[in-house]
Formats: sequence, structure tokens, C-alpha cells
Amino acid sequence: MTFKLLSNILSFMENLARKGISLEEYFKIEESSEEKHEFYRGEIYAMSGAKRKHNLIVSNLIITFGNFFKSKPCEVYPSDMRVQIDEFNHYTYPDVSLVCGKSILNEKETTLINPNVIIEVLSESTEKYDRGKKFQAYRNIPSLQNYILVSSEYKQIEVFTKSENNTWILSEPDSEKKVFISAIDFSLNLEDVYDKVEIEEE
Repeated sequence: MTFKLLSNILSFMENLARKGISLEEYFKIEESSEEKHEFYRGEIYAMSGAKRKHNLIVSNLIITFGNFFKSKPCEVYPSDMRVQIDEFNHYTYPDVSLVCGKSILNEKETTLINPNVIIEVLSESTEKYDRGKKFQAYRNIPSLQNYILVSSEYKQIEVFTKSENNTWILSEPDSEKKVFISAIDFSLNLEDVYDKVEIEEE
């Protein structure tokens, strides 16, 4: 996900802190603003537009999962769907979220509470955050089974899978350039993800 940080949590982005924001204030900002914001423990992060490669990758993911989910009780959500992380008082907008079974949403159906799979497309400005603090927060979503990082610089996908003892195991593409997503019992082909994306092999 591409965004401009309005806080000093991460040193690699400009410090434009808006601290001490309550959840109620955050929701009011979201309702009246043309841009989306993430919320993390009283601080908000304004999200900016993504580059072409990023958008193509996200589009390819949504098309691929949408086709696979036909006639299945599963849903794919783009980055306009907010995700709630209760334990961390954190609201965020993943690039792609997947749910199999009934989606649990807030009253206005703008926030997803039970994602099974979350996918983030990495960029230079957000990779540290997506791998670090964000993944740390996501791991506390009880329903989450897979966290997937997709490079926008190389043809590379990393799948983190939650084990029975709540540790997360990393897997990467096999010899057929596929990665297995256990939560939806699906093998994702790198060629589908990077279709029409001019990108280097790793």
C-alpha cells in the first residue's frame, strides 16, 4: 500500500503528526475527506495514490481471485475496504483482503473485521512498515491465516501462513512459479499477478 505518513512512527517518511485523535474524530475525518486515512493508536496516516505497476498488480490479484471465487462462498475486497485490528486500536486499508464464509462488517459495511487473507503490494516507501509494524498488528487478527507480500520491483511473492502454534511460516514460489494460499486452498501463479507489468525477474 502507498501512503504518506502523517506521524513520526516511521523515520523514513515526513513528520506531519496529527496526534491525539479519537476514534470518533477519525471516523468523522474519513466521512468528510476525499482521501483515506489509516488510524493507529490516536494518530492518522493519509494515503496517497499508487503508481502504475502497483495498480496493475492489485487489479490482476482482484481479477484472479474474483474468477476463482465464482460459485464459492468467498469474497475479494480492494483497498477501499478498511480492516479493523481491535487489539492494536488500528484501522487500515490493505491492498487486497479475502474472506471465505460470511464477512463480518461494521454497521455501515465500511470496515471488515474477519479477513482470512491480507495482501500488501510493496513499495520502496512502505516495505519497512508492511514487513514490520503492520505485520505485527495483522498477526493479532484471529481470523487471519495468510499474509502475503507482493513485490512491485521483482517477480517475487512471499506467503506467511499461521501454524497451529500461532507462529508464522514463510513460503515462496515453487519451481512452477506458484505460491499456495492455504486459507482458500489455491495456488497463485506469478504470471497472473504480473500480467502486463514490466518487471524484472528476481
